[in-house]
Amino acid sequence: MNLFLHRIKRMFLRKRFLKEPFKGSGDYWERRYQAAGHSGSGSYGQLAEFKAEVLNGFVREHGIETVMEHGCGDGNQLQLADYPAYVGYDVSRTALGHCRKLFASDSSKEFRHVDDYDGAQADLALSLDVIYHLVEDETFDAHMKRLFESARRFAIIYSSDIDEPYREGSHVRNRAFTKWIEENRPPFTLERHIPNRYPFDGEVKTGSMSDFFIYRRIADGTPVPGEAD
Repeated sequence: MNLFLHRIKRMFLRKRFLKEPFKGSGDYWERRYQAAGHSGSGSYGQLAEFKAEVLNGFVREHGIETVMEHGCGDGNQLQLADYPAYVGYDVSRTALGHCRKLFASDSSKEFRHVDDYDGAQADLALSLDVIYHLVEDETFDAHMKRLFESARRFAIIYSSDIDEPYREGSHVRNRAFTKWIEENRPPFTLERHIPNRYPFDGEVKTGSMSDFFIYRRIADGTPVPGEAD
């Protein structure tokens, strides 16, 4: 397909995407990527650089050998990553196809559909700018269970942690996800909270409501903090 026809197709898909009603998180992201959309401003510019600085530093500091990401998106954030071995899961087959092409020459990276998750683990499991896009309760619950199940040593969440409604977009739902962790008591403890270097100031391209929350798996037999003996 020549460049002109490709652009026409993209314009058509984008117009159709913008007109169609929101039918659920999975459907939204598949249609968004089909319409030549991207993962969002948080995966680009200074926000992406901030995330990469924190994550790459953590991987080096803790000798992380394997990383698993739940919600890899378009792969732009991953281009800034320095991980020894990586597996990315996503709900969009279009996004996964794009990632496989983008990293075709990099044998250290694999990409799989979320439905193919089989209980595998990595030293570090990631959820970056994903949780507040999980509108349905059952989708959010399944994501959180996969995240902590897959984390052999650490789980890092980069998200907002509030219940306040978002002004724009039916594909966004803020969640106080730390409440879920407290109520479900996974065998993890919050080791560190890193506030965003660029807090949200009304402009999504330069600021974010997301912070880093770093969780460490508690050794077998160690009670979860706050749990009765």
